[in-house]
Amino acid sequence: MQKSKSPPLPSTPTGRIRHRRRWHSHEVVPDVSKLNGSLLLVNDQNKYRSMRIRTFSSLWMLGSVILILYLGHLYICAMVVVIQIFMASELFHLLRRAHEDKRLPGFKFINWHFFFTAMLYVYGRILSQQLVNTVTSDKFFYKLLSGLIKYQMVICYFAYIAGMMWFILSLKKKMYKYQFGQYAWTHMILIVVFVQSSFTVANIFEGIFWFLLPASLIAVNDVVAYFCGFFFGKTPLIKLSPKKTREGFIGASVATILSAFLLANILGRFQWLTCPRKDLSTGWLQCDPGPLFKPEYYPLPAWIPQWFPWKEISVLPVQWHALCLGLFASIIAPFGGFFASGFKRAFKIKDFGDIIPGHGGFTDRMDCQMVMAIFAYIYHQSFIIPQTNTVEMILDQIIRNLSFEDQEVLYLKLGQIFQ
Repeated sequence: MQKSKSPPLPSTPTGRIRHRRRWHSHEVVPDVSKLNGSLLLVNDQNKYRSMRIRTFSSLWMLGSVILILYLGHLYICAMVVVIQIFMASELFHLLRRAHEDKRLPGFKFINWHFFFTAMLYVYGRILSQQLVNTVTSDKFFYKLLSGLIKYQMVICYFAYIAGMMWFILSLKKKMYKYQFGQYAWTHMILIVVFVQSSFTVANIFEGIFWFLLPASLIAVNDVVAYFCGFFFGKTPLIKLSPKKTREGFIGASVATILSAFLLANILGRFQWLTCPRKDLSTGWLQCDPGPLFKPEYYPLPAWIPQWFPWKEISVLPVQWHALCLGLFASIIAPFGGFFASGFKRAFKIKDFGDIIPGHGGFTDRMDCQMVMAIFAYIYHQSFIIPQTNTVEMILDQIIRNLSFEDQEVLYLKLGQIFQ
């Protein structure tokens, strides 16, 4: 007796609908606050906790920076060097693999060899005149330091060649790709991170003002963008960094430009901040303020009421230059942060480190500062320093190329001429 075969079920649209319903039942219902591609913190339950941690960390960093600013130029430079070492450590660690490093004992020291060779070269070029001025009174150290500065390029070149030879001798079979990747990664860090941030030291010795004002503008832009986006942000700004909003960007831009004009007036009245440092001493500075830091007075319009207490306002000429720095800090410098955000997305990490609670690593905090530091240096060299040679500049150039004995002869002859 044959069993009746039931006809196969027709492939009806209803079957497909049921299948789709079963598949959809496993989906997670999207969060309303994350619609339209925005990943904002507006309705995040932990946003206030995150804000408190971030605020406390910022206040702690602010207090530390104020103390270091009070101690002077040399301590600020030491702070910059420490930050650079932490940044290099975070970035070196990013591409390291524990399995490969076990097979290459000591390979990571090659990275640091190139790093400190670059540090010796860059800071030797930037601080050569300050080093010479520091030991001018001591004949032995003056000769020693003058010789080191004269042959500094040769010393750094052979230090780099030694590092390259060390790298070649360390190559192992089946590890070539990883090792050459580390070699290229190290040089990228030196060019993109170390060289840019080193211009900060050059700015410091032109006057703490030229370090503090650009760094403060980046901090103001970052803080105002965070709080404007935190409370008012609704429209995403860029896909690389979903938490950044147009509202935060616009609010931060306005606040940064206004802050640049006001901060320049406040900071420009302290000689400790405006005087350039010609050596590596830590003593108190006094100098004749340049024309940029001498106030100019503008009378208020006649329509101002008579009861108004001020009849004129004082403006430092440097405030007009500060507006250019503020414009760059608000429009261009944030792209350093966007670059870092894209970088982190490429490596699928949230932060470069976790040493600063609520902020991540030092690289997370210094991404925009590096862009701003090199712009401040270029702007100062192009538009602030007079293009004509002054007597002081000519004497510095002459003395730099003279030995200690030749300097003594020059001083004696100059004394005889003016007697």
